[in-house]
Amino acid sequence: MDAVIVATPGSIDALELGELPTPQPKPGEVLVRSVASGVNRADILQRKGHYPPPRGVTDTIGLEASGIVEAVGDGVTRWQPGDEVVALLAGGGYAQYFVAPAGQLIAPPPGIDLVTAGGLLEVAATVVSNMDVAGLSAGETLLVHGGSGGIGTFAIQYAKALGCTVVTTAGTEAKLQHCREHGADIALDYHGDWVKGLSDATDSKGADVILDIMGAKYLELNIDALARRGRLVIIGMQGGTKGTLNIGKLLQKMGTVTATSLRFRSEKEKAAICARVVDVVWPLIGDGRIKPSPETHIAFRDVRRAHELLESGDNVGKIVLVHEAQ
Repeated sequence: MDAVIVATPGSIDALELGELPTPQPKPGEVLVRSVASGVNRADILQRKGHYPPPRGVTDTIGLEASGIVEAVGDGVTRWQPGDEVVALLAGGGYAQYFVAPAGQLIAPPPGIDLVTAGGLLEVAATVVSNMDVAGLSAGETLLVHGGSGGIGTFAIQYAKALGCTVVTTAGTEAKLQHCREHGADIALDYHGDWVKGLSDATDSKGADVILDIMGAKYLELNIDALARRGRLVIIGMQGGTKGTLNIGKLLQKMGTVTATSLRFRSEKEKAAICARVVDVVWPLIGDGRIKPSPETHIAFRDVRRAHELLESGDNVGKIVLVHEAQ
């Protein structure tokens, strides 16, 4: 089968198209022919050698994909060949075929085609699972960093659907406007003093929950931005992995700092998260309260261009690799 191969981790040039054996589904697994593969920041980290897959998982990049069920392993009764599915993966999405545990497959949301759906599940699962961890509830204020990206765009809309006030950061006026158009109450330029901007917007209270993609670079600033009993959830490392934390300030605020990853959760946990997406998120998409992020569709063979665009910071919304019809 066609697949993206990274023989030696490194720059965009490390991405090569090649041939790999088509995987076969083990008991409880499903083989899927890919239609589209979502592109995520974690893919860039893996390409560079900074985010290896869990033990026993293929080293082919790709944490989400959509497609058509090709075959099922022993014990699988929920899915049949020909079914349309989207998948939450620990790896393997950048390929013509992939296998996934049956519980990590769900049908696409009603009215959404498979190409668009190929970039939805990782975003939805990330936001929902982390907002559950944080206990975000109606009436609270959520601060979302990187509001114009796929996760940010989704998180803004999800929090608004919950009845929250949403503050977000972005780097250009066009991206700030994108955030406002998708429901952000306050959009702040991260080049400026966004901590003060948040304080002014919340009458000095701060954010009850912060969803952070930056990591080390924003750690101290995020603590400054937290409200009393606030919860910081770190889901990315774009700003580095090692920072300093003023524990005294965190104690004064009675705050919580959590770091999470979907990729390293158990199969059972991932299946539960996928089920929650079906129960909670798909209806919000169905009734229009959440609209899929703007998408840039790039042919699978042009995977280098997809990574180049994501790394440039110029993209708004989600990038999806589209496989040729087979």
